[in-house]
Amino acid sequence: MGDKVNDTADSPPESGPVKKGQKSRRGFASISPERRREIASLGGKAAHAQGLAHEFSRTEAQAAGRRGGIAVSRDRAHMAEIGRLGGKSRKKDKKAKADPS
Repeated sequence: MGDKVNDTADSPPESGPVKKGQKSRRGFASISPERRREIASLGGKAAHAQGLAHEFSRTEAQAAGRRGGIAVSRDRAHMAEIGRLGGKSRKKDKKAKADPS
């Protein structure tokens, strides 16, 4: 736990006080996305090495997907839009097959 991430080289220079409507970039927000990914990767590798990382079994993954699907399908307007887009896409594909010019 003694490893501290000191990332001042990747931090953008301070430009003074934060103006209204802007968010201050402190902590991980000030680090580049690539460096954040590296740090997250190290954490994941450490968790796996210590045996603390959770890996989903097939049945756990199925249950999680089912819960997500149920949550999404509650939004009827969203589901209607998905159906419309699917119908338009199918119609376009069918028309392209019939007229290969």
